[in-house]
Amino acid sequence: MKTRFTIALVALLAGGMVFAQDRAVRSDLTAEDLARVQAVTRSTTDFTKPEGSEKNSAGKGTTDFSVNADSFSHFLDNLSFEQEEQFKLGNALFRKIWVSSPSSTQASDGLGPLFNARGCQSCHIKDGRGHPPFEGQSENVSMFLRLSVPPGENDTPLALDGVVAGEVGDPVYGTQLQDFAVPGLKAEGRMVIDYTDLPVTLGDGTVVTLRPPSYSAADLNYGPLADNVMISPRIASPMIGLGLVEQVPAEDILALADPDDRDGDGISGKPNFAIEPVSKSVMLGRFGWKAGMASIRSQSASAFAGDIGVSTPLFDLPHGDCTENQAECLAMPTGEQARLGVSEAPDPVLDLVTFYAQTLGVPERRDVDAPAVLRGKAAFYGAGCASCHMPKFVTSRAAENPAHRFQLIWPYSDFLLHDMGEGLADHRPEGLADGSEWRTPPLWGIGLTQTVSGHTFFLHDGRGRSLVEAILWHGGEAQASRDGFAKMSQSTRDDVIAFLESL
Repeated sequence: MKTRFTIALVALLAGGMVFAQDRAVRSDLTAEDLARVQAVTRSTTDFTKPEGSEKNSAGKGTTDFSVNADSFSHFLDNLSFEQEEQFKLGNALFRKIWVSSPSSTQASDGLGPLFNARGCQSCHIKDGRGHPPFEGQSENVSMFLRLSVPPGENDTPLALDGVVAGEVGDPVYGTQLQDFAVPGLKAEGRMVIDYTDLPVTLGDGTVVTLRPPSYSAADLNYGPLADNVMISPRIASPMIGLGLVEQVPAEDILALADPDDRDGDGISGKPNFAIEPVSKSVMLGRFGWKAGMASIRSQSASAFAGDIGVSTPLFDLPHGDCTENQAECLAMPTGEQARLGVSEAPDPVLDLVTFYAQTLGVPERRDVDAPAVLRGKAAFYGAGCASCHMPKFVTSRAAENPAHRFQLIWPYSDFLLHDMGEGLADHRPEGLADGSEWRTPPLWGIGLTQTVSGHTFFLHDGRGRSLVEAILWHGGEAQASRDGFAKMSQSTRDDVIAFLESL
């Protein structure tokens, strides 16, 4: 049975962190290699032509198939033949539909009892971006509500290196609102979104209507939510390039952090940290909307438990997100089969799904030398957008998988937390992230959202219906860049969008 204190614990390293003014030397590189990396990742000042290898977003792993709905579903181009087999097995498990227990298909039972999705692909549709309910759609298929309350005196967290923070789920409903349930059990409730219109006038007189959302829960079947519950909506993120992100050296990310804005540029990104459930060590958070997870394996196991209600060797939660106050849920049968493994998704399953997520490729850039794209790139840099959406990194030479080793990649993210202002605030802390801070999301592949996912809804809750709206929602540390975009001429704004759509 799950305890109220969630597994998402984070901690600061005892000795303090290394920031931009105190850059650490990468332990995986020789002096010669370090000089090469520093040269190739230096920000460009020449926008008259593409940079070398700029179209290869994932280095040698970049995929170059025809642009279509499957553009995010190809494996890294530099996998070995044996790894291709692992990828395809992982793909089958990622697409697998889990069923409730007991079932004649014993290798597939264990769903729920409460859940948000029946499989990984249900949220990460075509390995792409989730979305809020479409107009007229009654069910959420790739979006849910996170729930938590402020820790109380009886909520004792685990500690590591002296400093820790964490989340406490709602006493009844746990860490997220589950809008589905297995037969014989009631779902917890449903998410309600109410939008209002907010016209915004740009510098040239163009009016763009934003849609501020408000969130609530309705049809609650297990009593009211706690009076002090904090709610945060989340859509599923794209899956591409995750394994390469995992191999960006922590030193390079931490060197970009400047929480006190010591250089006075108005950008004060900071890292989040997580306690890795396998090694029980403090690691840099890289994944999730607030960088609350340190590894793809832990992120995958957390999604199995929270979203699908399936236990894994990392999170032994066969009743998923059921709490001690949901007796009916805890009385339901589980899918644990001793002969198949000690959990509903034992190590072979979790291993293969993790490998699949680690080896999804990134599509090749398009139109990198088009005049509008080059002009848009210059305007993107000129507005300061690249201060957080850092274009490029070189992955570790020590990466376990040769396909991930020493690759020049172009994710357009610093993977740090930034204050995005009141407009985007969810007022819900997660680890070291406060209620207005979000991890910079990678931009690679963003121009294929419509092609792959069938929509253009952006940001953590899909409120931005276009790239223009998403930019105009930026505030806090990004306010100056947002205002710079709003003051551009229509043609320059179009160039910026052309650049983003080329990614």
